Amino acid sequence: MKLVVGLGNPGRKYVDTRHNVGFVVLDELARRAGGAKRKTAVDSEWSETQLGSEKTLLVWPQTFMNLSGSCVLRLRDFYKLSNQELLVVCDDFHLPLGRLRLRSGGSAGGQKGLGDILRRLATEEIARLRIGIGTPPSDFEAADFVLSKFRREETAEIDLAVQRAADAATDWVGHGLAFAMNKYNGNDS
Repeated sequence: MKLVVGLGNPGRKYVDTRHNVGFVVLDELARRAGGAKRKTAVDSEWSETQLGSEKTLLVWPQTFMNLSGSCVLRLRDFYKLSNQELLVVCDDFHLPLGRLRLRSGGSAGGQKGLGDILRRLATEEIARLRIGIGTPPSDFEAADFVLSKFRREETAEIDLAVQRAADAATDWVGHGLAFAMNKYNGNDS
């Protein structure tokens, strides 16, 4: 089994914000898998589904972004999964809009939800798929920017990035991290 966690904030207020792009990617994965019913437990919504030939648990943490690690730790331990069977999907304002970056580990790079997961799991060796949400304008605080909605002229590009991110997560599940990194890192098509 694989565990794919999409990061975002719960509640209507945060729907379609830049910070919730991880949730949107998981929504797309669930749609592609036939819209499997979501269950609620362990401070999360989750759905057991099939991505390719692999049983996969899709997880939408329902704590706020900065506390995402507690449900990830509990689900990882409950299912007795290794850290190599976990992928975190999140936003990154250091990447250009729509750019994907898969990595096997490293720091959280300022992404507080990812940072909480790394802290709780006591490792930086967690696969992550970052989706570029664009850089904050000079007159925006980073926190305000990530909680803002995409501008109309950005929606086509972010919609395409969500589709590509869902493809990348599916390839990670089916073919592994190295395959997915080679296919999606630095490739905008």
